[in-house]
Amino acid sequence: MEGITEGVNNININNNNNSDSYKKNRIQVSNTKKPLFFYVNLAKRYMQQHNEVELSALGMAIATVVTVAEILKNNGLAVEKKVMTSTVDIKDDSRGRPVQKAKIEIVLGKTANFDELMAAAAAEEGENGDVEEQTA
Repeated sequence: MEGITEGVNNININNNNNSDSYKKNRIQVSNTKKPLFFYVNLAKRYMQQHNEVELSALGMAIATVVTVAEILKNNGLAVEKKVMTSTVDIKDDSRGRPVQKAKIEIVLGKTANFDELMAAAAAEEGENGDVEEQTA
């Protein structure tokens, strides 16, 4: 868990030089860089800090964003506030012309019992950690 926390603290969020493109609660998801549950845990942390999180992805990473959102919703941690889809022009150096890519942005908010569920999960994790230490 410490590795995830360290990764969260050191994460860089890309800024596209638009004045509103930098949001403290936006996670730009890649389908190759990090494991799925890195994004799930990061989204939980962002919701703790900001009460909502915006998950954003292009192209093949869209499936990852949808999966992260569904995991959070199915576990009772998040409610869907907004889903936006669009296409963006990405410059493809190999072809020399812009290529259109699909883009999705999903805004999730905390559920009413988010804090209770997170506290219960933390307590359960603490109990499991103690058991492992005793048996090891």
